Amino acid sequence: MEFKARTGNERKRSWAAVAAAVVVTVAAAWAIPTVTESIAAPHSTAAHDRNTTADGGHDGQDGAQGSGSGSAGGAQPGAGAVPEGIAHASEAGGNAVNITIDDGPDPVWTPKVLDVLKQYGVKATFCMIGPQAKAHPELVKQVVAGGHRLCDHTVDHDTTMDKKPVAYQEKEILDAKKMIEEAAGGAAQVQYYRAPGGSFTPDSRRIAAANGMRPLGWNVDSKDFTKPGTAAIVDTVKKEIGNGPTLLFHDGGGDRQQTVEALGQVLSWLKAQGRPTGFPVRTTS
Repeated sequence: MEFKARTGNERKRSWAAVAAAVVVTVAAAWAIPTVTESIAAPHSTAAHDRNTTADGGHDGQDGAQGSGSGSAGGAQPGAGAVPEGIAHASEAGGNAVNITIDDGPDPVWTPKVLDVLKQYGVKATFCMIGPQAKAHPELVKQVVAGGHRLCDHTVDHDTTMDKKPVAYQEKEILDAKKMIEEAAGGAAQVQYYRAPGGSFTPDSRRIAAANGMRPLGWNVDSKDFTKPGTAAIVDTVKKEIGNGPTLLFHDGGGDRQQTVEALGQVLSWLKAQGRPTGFPVRTTS
């Protein structure tokens, strides 16, 4: 009897163990899709950031990035971290504006832009295309020596990169960063990332921030890329300055004589208006 009792108890324990194993297996099966979904979510966003964090159109090579900055979901990083949200505000605060220069460096026009900035004592952020920086390291060093900041504007200036795979976006961003920093001779860090045509995605912003670069938008597109005439460029800036503090100009992509002339007039006007200049914000307060 004692033997039979022990055998019965052992059988009960055995069945209990089997039942427990089944429960664990079923729970794991339900958990796997949940974990997979949470990992895949950042890479499966079909809509690009131009539709969710921008309030402007698309002119020339760069579309207008409005003042709706901020990360599209997720908690904000702690103080001192580089956030994923698209920056527009100025570190100088108040009514300060940020001058940003895209698509260079160019051996003809970048030195002329630098001369205008120096004349007015203004520091700017230069959003450089990787191969251009690699081809003209002396200009990158000149920009850094002038106290200006560097921004990654990708390798190929592909305005459709928001529709490309994440691996493609990552290569465009990180290869350009490496080219620019190598051209600078290790003298400066690339502190911002600006998507061509404003084609930011949650992934591109995440990649940039993880590599120390704040995604950088703009509020005022000077339309200088279309070469509408110096007066038209200046007039556009004056009309749109109420949109926000970050102004967009170009030192690459062709003849920029109108840009050089308009930039001088805009800086003179900003000074008369009592508007200081600064750099775009990089971190949380």
